[in-house]
Amino acid sequence: MATDLDGTLVHSDGSVTPRTRAALVAAEEAGLEVVFVTGRPLRWAEEVFEHVGGHGLAIVSNGALVWDVAGARVHLIRPIDPATGIEVARRIRAAVPDSHFAVETLEGIALEPGFLERHPVPDGAVRGPIEQIFARPAVKLLARHETLGWEEFWAAADEAVDGLVEITWSSATSLLEMSAAGVTKASTLALLCEERGISADQVLTLGDMPNDIPMLTWAGTSYAMANAHPTVRAAAQHLAPANDEDGVAQVIESLLDSRAAPWQD
Repeated sequence: MATDLDGTLVHSDGSVTPRTRAALVAAEEAGLEVVFVTGRPLRWAEEVFEHVGGHGLAIVSNGALVWDVAGARVHLIRPIDPATGIEVARRIRAAVPDSHFAVETLEGIALEPGFLERHPVPDGAVRGPIEQIFARPAVKLLARHETLGWEEFWAAADEAVDGLVEITWSSATSLLEMSAAGVTKASTLALLCEERGISADQVLTLGDMPNDIPMLTWAGTSYAMANAHPTVRAAAQHLAPANDEDGVAQVIESLLDSRAAPWQD
């Protein structure tokens, strides 16, 4: 079972409720491997790692990193190389003036001066031009525009980069998230499942935003949350209750009561 975090497993106030924690423990005890699959960078994903289960793996940064929680080390990394990232930024800025960029690495975030972050920036975060801040392989390249809507920004950026990277969106603002070409939540989840001899039809996924669509359409069973973006609801097979109604917990509870649970095939 693979679940997104924000807007899916986590409540809108950022909490993981006792009901959800109990459901995750019950799933683990029943033999269901639960993997968190999130767009969050490692520094934010760590806030909920205590709930990831005994196996201790989490897919973060939209598939660019698989983190061994128990060992506190990289299990798999699929980064963007600096030359590609700088070229992508150049193309987007040429196509959409006033675009600004930030770079996520294992060490944290670095930002251009014009990139207006909506969350607190860690102490010591570097600010500078893209050529300076993209000096090493990165798990995510971020692009922000303060006046365009996300759909217009995404369409223009996607045409400009022409497949050099994967572009997705999971924010309430015009913030584009970019991973290396071919790197999505789905492709990394597929690699992880292949390691364990698990086929797509044995996997259940849950999500709420467009960056979840690849893994929802890849998996044998998929749920969109009731609060999900319309494109996500259209892509999923089933609808789960909203995140603020412990929708993931309700799905787990229902599956544990069902003889047709995917892990029993």
